[in-house]
Amino acid sequence: MKPLSHSTDNFTESVIREMTRVCVAAGGVNLSQGFPDWEAPAEIKEAAQKAIADEFNQYAITHGEPDMRTALAAKVARWNGFSFNPETEVTVTCGSTEAMMATLMALINRGDEVVIFEPFYENYGPDSTLSGAVPRYVTLRPPDWSYDPEELKAAFGPRTKAVIVNTPHNPTGKVFRRKELEEIAALCQKWDAYAVTDEIYEHIIYNGEKHIALASLPDMFERTVTINAVSKTYSLTGWRIGWAIAPERITSRIRKVHDFLTVGAARPLQVAAATALNLPDSYYQGLSARYLQARDYLYNVLEEKGFNPNLPQGAYYIICRVGELMDRFGVDNDTRFCFRLIETCGVAAVPGSSFYSDKSLGRDQIRFCYCKQMKTLEEAGQRLRSL
Repeated sequence: MKPLSHSTDNFTESVIREMTRVCVAAGGVNLSQGFPDWEAPAEIKEAAQKAIADEFNQYAITHGEPDMRTALAAKVARWNGFSFNPETEVTVTCGSTEAMMATLMALINRGDEVVIFEPFYENYGPDSTLSGAVPRYVTLRPPDWSYDPEELKAAFGPRTKAVIVNTPHNPTGKVFRRKELEEIAALCQKWDAYAVTDEIYEHIIYNGEKHIALASLPDMFERTVTINAVSKTYSLTGWRIGWAIAPERITSRIRKVHDFLTVGAARPLQVAAATALNLPDSYYQGLSARYLQARDYLYNVLEEKGFNPNLPQGAYYIICRVGELMDRFGVDNDTRFCFRLIETCGVAAVPGSSFYSDKSLGRDQIRFCYCKQMKTLEEAGQRLRSL
């Protein structure tokens, strides 16, 4: 038979979702996959129920329900320091995952290069490959997850079409500083490249850190696609309501790709998303406080047990460097360590190598998430302390 698509030859199953399945089968505590285990805000759920009852059950406008786009424009102007036209400069998608894929397919010609910081969220490499791009990786190095400016400069060139910037960052918890974003912006302008920003953790930041939208920097809106979703901020990971904000010239292309990929996101959930986007500032303050408590609790347990954790500045993940513990467990890589951790105490983490193109860079790293109720984290803490 004729061969199947070569572009998927080197893809693997999501390691994150694999660890979830192994954890569930073992009856463990899942600190691998980043979804909250608490209830979504009642007013948002009630808005979805009302939208269904009010017969918002047929197709929405392909590029998004008008009330949601209007609410999003108001929120972005208030929080992110730039404005956009909700009629022509945003596409509502089936989660930020589709927003990223539709964006790259709209930007990329085969053979173009995409710069990706590693460790990275595991979709970025496959998304680039599926869109026909060649990934170029720049390494963020612990303990502060900084990059080498010379390495970043070397990654850009005449074939660079885009750079993907995830801030706050999964899996490290890094929040990119203004100086770093200005360096990235200068390289985009020098090489006429686009910036694609994944800002899904924008409201989950700690200790006075500030999220800066790359599109708010001088002369960057015209070459930036800002991607986000309701998933993390509003604890609605199953709704799959995301968006891509970009100037009309880019948005018109994204909308075409989106139309043929999915037609549109669920209409009643878009209607309810407008309610989420209109929540008061106090909601975001409470969210940060909740995550700060969870972060500090899990970090202290991991530090106590010798996991050598890095304290995140944002998002809800902790990277640990576990080389010494691997020796004590009698294993020689991160994947075996994570399976051994489930076997011995029933707590699931993600192998660090799954976040790198060069797997050796993550062979002594693992990632925990803490978007969980305190009772869940306390159970995980008891199990970890039993090691």
